[in-house]
Amino acid sequence: MQLPDAGLARIMSWQLAVALGLIVTRTNPATTPSANDQKVSAGDPVSPKCSVIEVHVGELKQLFNSIDPSPFRNKDLDPDAEEFIVGWAKDLPRDVPLALVVDLDRDAGLPDEAAVLRDAVHAFFRQRAATYRRRLRELLRRGRTSLLIGLTVLAGAIAIGDFLASLMKTSRIGEILRESLTIGGWVSMWRPLEIFLYDWWPIRSEAQLSDRLAAMPVRIRYLNVKSPDAWKADWPVATPVHEVPKAERPVDTP
Repeated sequence: MQLPDAGLARIMSWQLAVALGLIVTRTNPATTPSANDQKVSAGDPVSPKCSVIEVHVGELKQLFNSIDPSPFRNKDLDPDAEEFIVGWAKDLPRDVPLALVVDLDRDAGLPDEAAVLRDAVHAFFRQRAATYRRRLRELLRRGRTSLLIGLTVLAGAIAIGDFLASLMKTSRIGEILRESLTIGGWVSMWRPLEIFLYDWWPIRSEAQLSDRLAAMPVRIRYLNVKSPDAWKADWPVATPVHEVPKAERPVDTP
């Protein structure tokens, strides 16, 4: 049986393309990425312009203070987690937006757990910023009071020194007393000068950094290295014992 000229031409063209490598007839599974190799993530989109702070934990509850009795959206961060995030943020440029990516050693849990984590992180750093601003206001109030006291003491010391010096004109003791009182008056100005020159701006910087951290996007990357049901024992699904009503707590039996 003879093939038509058109069919024979198609077969020859296909064989030629295979020989030249223009048609791939089989893919190598060892070099083809599978869906399991890609990290599943959830949460806020992270802009390429953001400087990313990466945290790796086994469970989300490791990020939070275990002895804090507050509801999960208002929990404080664990001191070590706070120190790590803040320390990383301080090493980054001040004019670059920040982002937090949490690598989590388990599967995805509740659909809104990324949003819950973001709200909790933002609430913590907003509270941190408010705390530093309150500390700054108290410091400046103390500085104003110290300045008033210092100026009063300085003026009194100078007046008393001049009076003693004029009273003992014929003695060197009057000059010594005047100089000593003047030095003591300026020493009383040390604390307000320290506050207004040096102490206020580090506190203000911490408040501004907390504002940046309170506005950063938060995203979770799931690494899937634990059992699929591991999320059921993690925050915010698992309620801490101190938040469970006593009637619902399990009773240990001997």
